[in-house]
Amino acid sequence: MSGVAVQTQQAPAARHPLLVMRGHGPERRRYLSRTERWGLVFILPFFVMFLFFLVIPIFYALYDSFFTTRLVGGTVFTGFTNYETVLTSGAFWRGMLRTFIYAAIQVPVLIVIATFFATMFDMGVAKWGAVFRTIFFVPFAVPTVVAGVMWSFLLEDPYGPLDRVIYDLGGGHYNFMGSGAPLLGSIIVIAIWEWAGYTMVILFTALRSVPRDVVESAVIDGARLGRVVTRVKLPMIAPAITLVGILNIIGALQLFVEPEVLTVFTTNVSYNYTPTIYLYNQAYAAQEYNLAAAISFVLALIIIVISVSFVMLRRRKGAWI
Repeated sequence: MSGVAVQTQQAPAARHPLLVMRGHGPERRRYLSRTERWGLVFILPFFVMFLFFLVIPIFYALYDSFFTTRLVGGTVFTGFTNYETVLTSGAFWRGMLRTFIYAAIQVPVLIVIATFFATMFDMGVAKWGAVFRTIFFVPFAVPTVVAGVMWSFLLEDPYGPLDRVIYDLGGGHYNFMGSGAPLLGSIIVIAIWEWAGYTMVILFTALRSVPRDVVESAVIDGARLGRVVTRVKLPMIAPAITLVGILNIIGALQLFVEPEVLTVFTTNVSYNYTPTIYLYNQAYAAQEYNLAAAISFVLALIIIVISVSFVMLRRRKGAWI
């Protein structure tokens, strides 16, 4: 009919299920809320364990560090007295100095060794690289206590094979764990043997992620293999090197298992050989739980300051993590 506007009403088209899943329209709100609820259900066990076995113990230790338990009077609030005792304790700082020396030697040597082998495996210099990488990683799978006992037998005098090799070469018997021996050197060797493979795998993975076209461009420009590694690949994995550096610094400052295991085989490990051993002895041998809690927080603060300083130093040089 002329002059009459006829309006036709079309039925709404059916919505595709994919559009609903991708979140077009009001269905998106319901879909995401359902996903979030299931996500909370799945991560709830982790948060429960995290809360009861990490967060609550940390706050309880902090609370406990402000009290002192006495034979007469019971447990009383003493404020920062325990922290003052730790900061003025020569035993704590002697152990801290020994740990600093250990970290200053172990961490750089470990990273250099791991970087060297990661580079060799990345360049394909060694045949059967996958086999050798697996062998190199095996020490990390050995429990630290087992590694300490194993190395104790290797270094033992006069039955250890290393002592026997030195003797056969004309060097006489050498007790690596004797009263005059540098026990810290033996612990450094054990720690490097344990952690070099793990660090190498991280750096090797980072090297494999370097874009191939960047390396090819450097080769086309005439760069030799050594310069490709030192000028192209290693600078590009600087964040990974920073990461393993921080992890190893934290681990070195928490040195405990290796010297504690060696106490069975040598008398060179004193009650304050490292801050963690000093903490352990104060808590379980001297029954000074409040003082041990203060020691743990002082040590944690030192580790945080050193780690943050290391990160800031690397960031100034352009190695962001």
